Amino acid sequence: MEDKMIKERFDKLEEYCKSEAFKGYDPYDGLNSRFFDIIPLFRKSRIFKLAWIQFFKRSPVNFRKIAGIKKEYNPKALGLFLSAYCNLYKKKPNQENLTQILFFIEELKLCQSRGYSGTCWGYNFDWQAKAFFQPKNTPTIVATTFISNALLDAFEINGEEQLLDIARSACDFIIKDLNRTYDEKGNFAFSYSPLDKTVVFNASLLGSRLLSRVYSFTHENELLESAKKSVIFCCDYQKNDGSWSYGTLGFHQWIDNFHTGYNLECISDYMKYSGDNNFKDHLNIGFDYYIKTFFTHEGISKYYNNSIYPIDIHAPAQVIITLSKLGKFQEYKSLAKNIISWTLENMQSDKGYFFYQANKYFPSRIPYMRWAQAWMFYALSEYLLLTDNH
Repeated sequence: MEDKMIKERFDKLEEYCKSEAFKGYDPYDGLNSRFFDIIPLFRKSRIFKLAWIQFFKRSPVNFRKIAGIKKEYNPKALGLFLSAYCNLYKKKPNQENLTQILFFIEELKLCQSRGYSGTCWGYNFDWQAKAFFQPKNTPTIVATTFISNALLDAFEINGEEQLLDIARSACDFIIKDLNRTYDEKGNFAFSYSPLDKTVVFNASLLGSRLLSRVYSFTHENELLESAKKSVIFCCDYQKNDGSWSYGTLGFHQWIDNFHTGYNLECISDYMKYSGDNNFKDHLNIGFDYYIKTFFTHEGISKYYNNSIYPIDIHAPAQVIITLSKLGKFQEYKSLAKNIISWTLENMQSDKGYFFYQANKYFPSRIPYMRWAQAWMFYALSEYLLLTDNH
């Protein structure tokens, strides 16, 4: 597929997102159903909450309108769109792209989670996972770091000091409010949120990435020291073949595509912002595993290391970002274009939006705003920035 065609497909996606005012459904928003509140017993049952969320997530039919679930802003999606429009502004610095940047900045200021040591964000829905329950707007390291990095992307464009201040404040949330799991050497992993003590490697590495990026502006040793200890902890759990399990819990032992990509880009960014190159071997073996394991010759992005299905839209989006962050896009441009071409042909609607997943026997064509549209919008903006297409 030619770059001109990719740009046209991107324009269709942008048109769709604007038509929806960047609001939408999410795979995990089932507990936003007004019917779920009718029976209080359901709210108290961990098993029922899990089952309810999984029903909406796995169903190929979207029952959300019937269930009284509304399309809403998702803070993380807003952050991804902000980073994407920063890419578009770098490529084409016009008023239209600048207006979108300012719009997302203002919306992100409005949807902060309150009552913590620093600026932070969560999701716009209650979320029951196997490991923990997160009430609506509970701040997480994942949402907070993606959004803070987006604000830093904007800061590097317009120089507005307030954006750097917000990102610095988010570091206080990470350092002061999150729990830590230590190893025998004194290194540690940050928890997913203030409410749990779960070790999820990509989440802790996302925290390291933000701390090191802010350090590159403020030169505070506390930020760098905490970032490094988290990177060491996570790299010590890397397997000999270069892979990582999702986390340390028994039911977190899968190895998947896009979380591996997160790990790699965060380690790469940590080295870039800190000047600490001691993790090159971890990065190299991890990337070798990633690029050889998760992509087929046809351009399909596998979900797991041992299974193609479900083909999830997040995986092809992530590979573009990972290649860009690691400075390997030009080397693997043919692979990237092959993956994008397959994804555009097989997972994009005629209306411009991207499908959630393609399973072995049936697809889920629900147009989730955060999981599908925001990620592909960001990934394609990265692709366009890295190519000569105008």
